[in-house]
Amino acid sequence: MSVFDLRTWTLRRRIAALCITVGVLLSALGAFAAITAAQNNRQLDDVLNRASPMRAAGEALNTAYVDQETGIRGFAITGDEDNLKPYTQGLADEQRLVARVESYLHPDDNDIRDELVEVQQAAAAWHREVAEPVIAVIRADGTQAGQDRLKGTSTAQFDALRRAIADMQDDIQVLRTKSANAAKESSRTMVAIQIAAAAIIILAGSALLLLLDRMVSRPVTELAEQVREVADGDYDKHIESRGSPELAALADDVDGMRQKIAAELAEVREARAQIEWVNDQLKVQAEELTRSNRDLEQFAYVASHDLQEPLRKVASFCQLLQRRYAGQLDERADQYIAFAVDGAQRMQRLINDLLAFSRIGRLTAGFTEVDLNRVLTEVRSQLEVRAGEDAEITWSGLPTVEGEEPLLTTLFVNLIGNSLKFRRPDVPPLITVSAERDGGEWRVNVRDNGIGIEAEFADKVFVIFQRLHARDAYEGTGIGLAIVKKIVEYHGGRIWLDLEVEEGTSIWFTLPVLPGPANEEPAVPAQELRKEVTA
Repeated sequence: MSVFDLRTWTLRRRIAALCITVGVLLSALGAFAAITAAQNNRQLDDVLNRASPMRAAGEALNTAYVDQETGIRGFAITGDEDNLKPYTQGLADEQRLVARVESYLHPDDNDIRDELVEVQQAAAAWHREVAEPVIAVIRADGTQAGQDRLKGTSTAQFDALRRAIADMQDDIQVLRTKSANAAKESSRTMVAIQIAAAAIIILAGSALLLLLDRMVSRPVTELAEQVREVADGDYDKHIESRGSPELAALADDVDGMRQKIAAELAEVREARAQIEWVNDQLKVQAEELTRSNRDLEQFAYVASHDLQEPLRKVASFCQLLQRRYAGQLDERADQYIAFAVDGAQRMQRLINDLLAFSRIGRLTAGFTEVDLNRVLTEVRSQLEVRAGEDAEITWSGLPTVEGEEPLLTTLFVNLIGNSLKFRRPDVPPLITVSAERDGGEWRVNVRDNGIGIEAEFADKVFVIFQRLHARDAYEGTGIGLAIVKKIVEYHGGRIWLDLEVEEGTSIWFTLPVLPGPANEEPAVPAQELRKEVTA
């Protein structure tokens, strides 16, 4: 393919070629303009600084010769030396003006220089043959002799001097006229150069606008229209451009992107259809799980509630049998009766705990603002008997949160009750409750100095009916921490076991911060409930 095939030229190459061409033309015009301007300046200098001053000096020189001739005649009439002053002044002016004219001459001003020489020669002849002899006669023989000598002298020398000056002035005028005409011609040439430069700039600008319109503006508009059609959903439309090679390459890239997008959209549509089908299945399963959970909760509630009456009757008759026939039967019968009473009581506690667990979140009185300091005071009252005289329970800086006060009371009763239950032998229980702000939630900590929980059981302690010790070692059904976890999650929080403590048990749980002014850090002074060890 030929490099001169303009259809293969890129837009940058075309603009560069146009700019180079215009630059070369303007540079040539600029050089020509500089030369013309220099000539014009020189010609104006000839008119203003040479020809005109030279002509003025010629006129002054002519006046100086006239003054000299006038001084000679006046001296001849009066013989007074004062009347000779115009002559002597004219001589001085003559020398000065001749020197001035010579200073304005250039090496090529031969005609004017020759005329100036003739003027000097004519002046010298007039001085030698007329002026000086007349002055000498007057001074020697008097004015009458001087006048006679002056009358007998021909005026041809002075007329020749006047003609020489006139010829020199004519040559100076010719030089001035020639320089003025040349300056006018240079000015016209400068105007023509400016017009040509303006025409080149206008033509180049028009060519650039036409080039941009044909290769950029219209092709970009067409390309944008095609892209809009694709954006409106016509993903099968082929995108092309008839503009510059750059735009054609851009159109190919955009079309390649369109093809990839179309392929990905097809995959997305297929994936979306699959996701919608999966979502439908998940909705069905979620509804089934919700119904199943609701049925399970209802079953747990009904089962635990309906089991209360027959179990209470079994427990009552077993206790009655134990009281009435204790010691009347053999030792093994008493043991069996005791086993039956204990089993009925444990079953009754288990059903009560299961009933309480099933009621969380199902039977609600609505959330209110709950002051945890007031809750801990109520917990103190409930656990006073279990705490004994040597337990120490402290709390400080607890916030006001939003929740159900009975459930929050149950939460702290279970946590602090466990701390009292799992105490170390011969070590007074020390239980501390504290809270700290963490963004939009409160972090509440319940810590004790009891036997602690091994790290391997951290995930099991909150599972319902999960026991870490033998039933005969510690009483309980193993549902307490499961109830705590359900209460915390019902209030929008989370609960976990702190495994970094060296002694005892540390349990953290979170509760949301109240919106508005109530969410500020609590300024309530520390409160504590202590059961001091008495002597």
